[in-house]
Formats: sequence, C-alpha cells, structure tokens
Amino acid sequence: MRAIRIESVGGPEVMKLVEMPTPAPGSGQALVRVEAAGVNFIDIYQRSGVYKLPLPFTPGQEGAGVVEAVADGVREVRVGDRVAWAGPLGSYATHVLAAASRLVPIPRGVDSRSAAAVMLQGMTAHYLVTDTFPLRPGHMCLIQAAAGGVGQLFCQLASRAGAHVIGTAGAPEKTRLAKQAGAHETIDYRTQDFEAEVKRITGGAGVHVVYDSVGKDTWEKSLRCLRPRGMLVLFGQSSGSVPPFDPQLLATGGSLFLTRPTLASYVLTRDELLNRAGAVLGAVERGDLKLSIEETLPLANAAKAHELLTSRKTSGKLLLLP
Repeated sequence: MRAIRIESVGGPEVMKLVEMPTPAPGSGQALVRVEAAGVNFIDIYQRSGVYKLPLPFTPGQEGAGVVEAVADGVREVRVGDRVAWAGPLGSYATHVLAAASRLVPIPRGVDSRSAAAVMLQGMTAHYLVTDTFPLRPGHMCLIQAAAGGVGQLFCQLASRAGAHVIGTAGAPEKTRLAKQAGAHETIDYRTQDFEAEVKRITGGAGVHVVYDSVGKDTWEKSLRCLRPRGMLVLFGQSSGSVPPFDPQLLATGGSLFLTRPTLASYVLTRDELLNRAGAVLGAVERGDLKLSIEETLPLANAAKAHELLTSRKTSGKLLLLP
C-alpha cells in the first residue's frame, strides 16, 4: 500500500508518500481500499502538532471506499461493501484499517467522492444544528466562515430548520456562495465589522447562537454578537486557539453559554453513528443537501491540499484520490 506518513510535526512538507506493507485486519477490524479521502482542518492541527498524536502516523480522518477484508467474527460489514467513515485515522492512503463498528454503508445513489466529502463536515453541521443548539423557527444564528465546506452545509441545514441565518465570509464571491446555500443575510468580514452588522440586522438584540470555527480572530466579537443567555458554539480554530479568559466575561455579556463540542461526542454508539450518517447521506441521495467539491488531488499532493485549505482561497471540499 501507499500512504502519507508524518514522522515529525511541522509544515505541509513533513508529509511524505511512502510504500509500506498492507496490514491485515485484527479483531473487530476491516481493511478498506480508499477511493477518496477528505481533507479537513483537524488534519492540519494534527500535522502541525497543535493536536498531539504519537509519531509516526498517517493523517486523514474521513473517507470512503470498498471493504477488502474483515477479521473473523466481524458482522457490521462484509467484503465488497461500499463504506464511509469519519474518525478512524489513516485515510491519506490507498488502504485503511478501521474498526468495523465505525464504518457506515453508502447509499446506492451516492458515489464515493460525495460520501467522502460529506461525512465529517456533514455530520458536524448536523449535530451542531440538531443537538448542540437545536435550531427552531424564530431563532437568529450567526455562522462564521459560511462559504467554506462545512459552512455551506451549515447554511442549508440551518435555514431548513427554520432559523434566520446570518453568514460571514471573506470576499464578495464567497458571500454569494453563502447566500446560495441558504444564508438570509451575509457579511463580508474583510470590509465590514461583523459585530456591528449583526447588531444592525437584529435591531440591537443580538443572535441566539453563534457557530464559530475560526477561533482566535473572532471569538470575542462572536460573544458580543449574542443576546442574553445566548450560546457561542466554538467548534474549530482555523485562525488559532482561543486564549485563556476570565469566565466573568460570560456573566457580563448576559449569562452567556460557551461550548467546545467535537463530533466524536455525538456519535458515541454505533446506533448514533448510523442514524446521524444516515440522515446526512440520505439527504445527499435525495438531493436535499448540495455538496461543493472544489478540487480533487492525487494522494502525492497532500501538501498542496493543506496549503490550499489554509490559504482561505477555497470555498468547497478538497479530496485526495489514492
């Protein structure tokens, strides 16, 4: 098999394509031939050492492919099944070993690239909208980075839930994408003060919830966009980590709530995983959830994919094709 390996943390250049023995599945595992792997910010956090992992490792937590072998006793999947995943590490490779219990079936009407593109970001948007802060008609929400891969899915799900969606993006063409995805109002944060704009749009009241994947550059203003007892959902840190702060800031803002959720906590059991993935993949199959795959790159170009993602010049999903 071929795989991207990281032997020391650092910039994109630390990712090397190597040949290594194809492993056999151990207890409870399946070996999957990877057809497409999703590129996500968590891969960058792990590669750079922001999130610590034992070295060496193969990055990538999202993908889709075909089961080639299973260990004795595995019942969740069979050889030949088309499956997708979000969570198991090692997707930047031609083959990945994964716990069979963390693999989900791909519906007949969804191709592997679409499945790989929607698993992590789609389930993230789904749990944030349905569980972390369940959106209902009448809610006002602010979505930071609304034109990105997860942002566009977010806008679709949030508007379908009946919320009034305000989305931020970093250029006129990106604000147009956010509107096309379902945002009712958009703010170009490069030319507009998003805090002032949110206050204007809401008549000074603020929003019920801010979904913020940017982190360091936006979190303070995001807090100030909330109405009393509003919630800041901080689910990423593309601009860097939020520094330590005095919790009294939440009190003075109006008894605010702050949460830092992760997808793993919302797919704890196989039933929960199957239900959430099924809802997302089913919406893709029906055409209710539109995907934007911006670019596909060969596995050997993993470094370029990371550079593209951090450049903030992309607006859709990046995939690696082993």
